Amino acid sequence: GVSFMDSSGINVLITAHRQIDAAGGKLHIAAANEAVLRVLTLVGVDTFIPCHPTTRQALSA
Repeated sequence: GVSFMDSSGINVLITAHRQIDAAGGKLHIAAANEAVLRVLTLVGVDTFIPCHPTTRQALSA
């Protein structure tokens, strides 16, 4: 899994979200570690890309 997230990683997620959304899909994040989830929350990514504690929850969302 991913253990570190900086602005480059955030930009990749935002770009992927936009492309997937434009194609009618949804991007979800599953089982992010605590440090990565903290970064995603601090910058507000979790407000438009749902973050789930487990893969099972992400797949059923």
